[in-house]
Order: sequence, then C-alpha cells, then structure tokens
Amino acid sequence: MSQPITLKDHEKDAQLVRRRVFVGVAIVLAMVGVLIARMYYLQVVQYEHHSTLSENNRVHVQPIPPNRGLIFDRDGRIIADNRPSFSLTVTRERAGDWRQTLDTVVEVLQLTPEDRELFEKRVLQGRRPFEPVPIMYELSEEQIARIAVDQFRLPGIEVAAQLVRHYPQGEHFAHSVGYVGRINEQELKQLDSVNYSGTHHIGKTGVEKFYEDVLHGRVGYEEVETNARGRVLRVLKRTDPIPGKDLTLTLDLDLQEAAEAALGGRRGAVVALQPATGEVLAMVSQPSFNPNLFVTGISFKAYGELRDSIDRPLFNRVLRGLYPPGSTIKPMMAVAGLDTGVITETSKVFDPGFFQLPNVKHKYRNWNRGGDGWVDLELAIARSNDTYFYDMAHKMGIDRMHDYMTRFGIGQRVSLDMFEETAGLMPSRDWKRARYRQAWYPGETVILGIGQGYMQTTPLQLAQATALMATKGKWIRPHLARHFEGELPVDPQPLPDIELRNPRYWDAAINGMEQVMHGSRGTARKVGESSLYRIAGKSGTAQVVAIKQGERYDSDALNERHRDHALFVAFAPVDNPQIAVAVMVENGESGSGVAAPMAKMVMDAWLLDEHGQLKAEYAPQLSAEASNP
Repeated sequence: MSQPITLKDHEKDAQLVRRRVFVGVAIVLAMVGVLIARMYYLQVVQYEHHSTLSENNRVHVQPIPPNRGLIFDRDGRIIADNRPSFSLTVTRERAGDWRQTLDTVVEVLQLTPEDRELFEKRVLQGRRPFEPVPIMYELSEEQIARIAVDQFRLPGIEVAAQLVRHYPQGEHFAHSVGYVGRINEQELKQLDSVNYSGTHHIGKTGVEKFYEDVLHGRVGYEEVETNARGRVLRVLKRTDPIPGKDLTLTLDLDLQEAAEAALGGRRGAVVALQPATGEVLAMVSQPSFNPNLFVTGISFKAYGELRDSIDRPLFNRVLRGLYPPGSTIKPMMAVAGLDTGVITETSKVFDPGFFQLPNVKHKYRNWNRGGDGWVDLELAIARSNDTYFYDMAHKMGIDRMHDYMTRFGIGQRVSLDMFEETAGLMPSRDWKRARYRQAWYPGETVILGIGQGYMQTTPLQLAQATALMATKGKWIRPHLARHFEGELPVDPQPLPDIELRNPRYWDAAINGMEQVMHGSRGTARKVGESSLYRIAGKSGTAQVVAIKQGERYDSDALNERHRDHALFVAFAPVDNPQIAVAVMVENGESGSGVAAPMAKMVMDAWLLDEHGQLKAEYAPQLSAEASNP
C-alpha cells in the first residue's frame, strides 16, 4: 500500500523567508548603527584626541641648541670659540633596523670595525625620543658626498651642520680653561632635560665646567612639518635659543706664554696673582695636553698614552699637586711668631748648625751644616736659617701654628671658581689622632716650622699666602673669571682678613723677604742683583725622600724623580705690589738656583715694558711729602 503524497505549503515557506529577511535586515541595520556610533565616537567625542595624534604624526617639535659662550683672555684674545663642523647623525626611530644601517654607513665610508663599535656605543647612550644622535664628527667633503649618493640606503641618517667647541690656543690653557666633552648617561640624569635638548656636549673640567650654566645658554625650538619618512617639509613656528654668555678671564696670554717659557719644558707649576684683586694672571701646569682631542671624543689609544704617561700631562699640578712648602712658608711663620709674642723683631737665636729639643739627643740640622752664629728674624728669613724657625716653632706649639697657617689658607680651598682644587693639609693634634690614632709629638712641631713633615700645599695656596703677605692680610680669593658680559663674580663666603696686634709685624717679615733678594747674605741675591725693581721673595726645597740622621743629601746617588722639589714665592714691587708668583719645579733641587730665576722671568714679563724698563704705573708710590718737597 503506497504512502500519501504531502502537498507543499507555500504560505508557510513565504513566512519563513520573510522572517529570515527581517532578521538579516535587523542585523545589517544593527551593524550599520554600531559603525555609525563608532564613527560618531571617534570623529566627534574623541575629535581632540585623534586630531592631536594626527598632528603629532605630521608636526614635530625640534630643539635648537644654543651657541656656547666664547671665552677670552683679559685683553680680549680668544681662548675658546665655536667653529662649524659637519657631523653624521642617526635617529633610531626613523632608521628601522638601525644596526643594519650602521653597517651600511661603515661600508659606504670604508671605516674600521672599531668605528662601528664606537657608533653603536654612542647610539645606545641615554637620549630622548626622535633626537638625532651624532655618531661621527668632522666629516670631509668626500664623506659627505658618499653619504649623499647612498642616502636611499641610509634611513634615519643625516649630515648636520653644527658648531663645535675649539681651543685655538691649544695646550696653553688646558688646565685652567679645561674642555667640553660628550654628555654621558650619568650627567644626562642630572641635567635639565629640556634645556639640554639637542645639546651633546658639556663642560668637563676647568672654567668650562665651573661656569657651565653661564656658558650654555637657553634652548630654543621649532615646530616642523614632516612627511611619512620624517623629512622636514617646512617650519611652522620658531623660538630662537638664547646663546650662552661670553666669559672674559683674568688670564693673560702673553704672561701665560712667558711662564711656560720660564719653566723651559720641566715638570712643574707656575701661578701668578694680582694681590689687590685676586685675579689669576697666569696658571701653568707642565707638561700639558691638547684639549681639542677631547671635544668630539678622544681615541682609546690617544687617551691611554696621556693617562699612562709617567709625566702625567692630565694632572693639574697647580690645583691638585700636593707638596711640602719647605722654607717658602717661613715668612708666614714669622708673622705668626711675632703676633703670638713668641719672638720679636730683634729676637736672636744662636745657630751651631742644628737644633735640639731639651733632653733629646736627636739633631734637627740646618741646611748650612756650619751654622750661621747669632741670627735675628731678618737674617733668619734672608738666610733661610732652619735653626731659628725650629726654635720658634717649638716655642709656638702646634695649636697656635695650626691656627695662623689656616688663616693664611694652608690646608683649605682658597679659590673662588676652581672646583678641582685640593684642600691640602695643615696638620693638628686632632687630625693626627683621627688619622693615626697617635698623640702629637714635639719633634713634629719642630719640622713643621720649616714646612716639612705632614704639611701639604698646592702651588695656588702658596701663591695666595704670598699675596696675603703683599696685601698685609687682605683676603681676596683667587679667581679666573674677570666678568661675563659685564657681570662680576661674587664671593658667597668671603674669608676674614688677617688682623695682627701690630701692623709693623708685616713689615718685619717683608723686610726679611726683601733681603732674600737684595741682601748681602740673601739666598737669591744673584737673581735680585739684576732686577730693576725691589722683590720680596723666599726660596724653598721640599724633600721627596727622607734622609737618615747624619747623612747628607747626595743628588748624584738619587734617581732623578727622587730629588728634592724646588720652590720659590715672591711679590713685586715691594712698595707697590702688582704681582705675586709661586713656582714649583719637580725634582728641581734648588729653590734659589732653579725656581727663583723662573719667578723673576714671570715678573719681568708683567712689570717691564717692551724696552725692558719698569712700567710707569708699576713704579713705587711716593708719599705726599716726598712728592712735594
């Protein structure tokens, strides 16, 4: 029996189709609604946000680094300037695979693997987003042409013209002016990130570092429109940077060269000050180095040669060299002895060639083993008699000695704007107890009276102590900056003047210094004989290695670098001091024979005119009675 045939329900099929169409239309309308809502949200609700993002993709703010201030000597001669240079920069965000790009640069310019390693090191240093990083300086015309030809292979690489620091005087002012160098990561963390945008160099040493804020200036900026590849299409807005202030120093180029010539290539230091103002007229540390090597990055080999040299050209002997002052300290000790009442101008000591503490067998030798007989203060300074100062130091004691020498600047930083200066050492009971856990011994006081023992000074401190003798105690800190565009340096912590019970004590010590140069028994009388002006000076010798009791100093038996240092301090003219000089010659042995002629050469260069005559403005000042007889 066959099954019945079911007839098709057309009405039911039509309803199903209509329902499906309705659902489909609803879904489509819902999706369209979502799209419209999303478009409304993006284009209306978040218009400002996306407008800014779009603008940022097209418009960039680029920093404009300020021109660094120039540095001049006191007569306006350029010491540090900025010269144009073409450098190669890379922007990592625009370079894609920047390591591959660096490989291509090395290939195009035919450089070494060492250059490639240096490039990557510079790129990886701390930087700001989208900031071009210089990887190579001083491009030649051929190198610029090679980059231009292969520019399509070098995304993110550009040749940029910029000003680079240059020191036209070379080695002359390397230790005083210092140099600039590339900003390292540690410095970048401490700097104002906004003001140093686009700046890649900062003062590293000397004046360049101390006056960084003055020399750097304020950053500018410009808004630029770029294409998709980052190339600048046009400048939309520009705010010019404020250049750094020009700095005029107290240093004199001619006197600096004269001081270097006086040293004659020997290891040592020369400092010349103007006593009345504290201005540093010359500051020489020899040997020196070329600061231009450090500006764009010194090679490892070149730096190693400087660093490892036995002569230490990078070492600033003026500010960081510590030496026993030797007999150069005796005039200051004399002032202390007079003011404490330990001695008078006429006090005499008998010198048999040595000094002994009571009930002690040890003999503290005078440099003149035969002795000078009865010696007063003036002769003691003129002859540099050790026995006189041994006796005075013993009577004065370490406590009073420490107090007075500290007032002369010994054992403390004396400069206003030389941050590298070492404080030196003026020992005391408390210092020795803290350092060695020992009591202070009388014998240590004795040798301290002639500038030996624990006492350590810098050539700058000796020059300042000498300037204080010239001004009779008026304290003005030595400084290198004369003015920066009219602004004068200010001492935030001026030191008190040295005031004595009787001003004539200054004259007594100065008379002794004058006899050193012009007295019949003065240790440097041969130098003073040829002088056209009166000089107050004092020689000194600082031991490098100790000599045993009873032994004599034998120069020939010692290695050259173990021989005594030669020192000399002086100011002139005596009646109208215009210059104070300190000279230290490493292993020079004789203060009066080696260092004294050097000091006179420096003073002659400052005080004499082109005809070899004393300049009129430096002649001794006559009193009103003398000028109107």
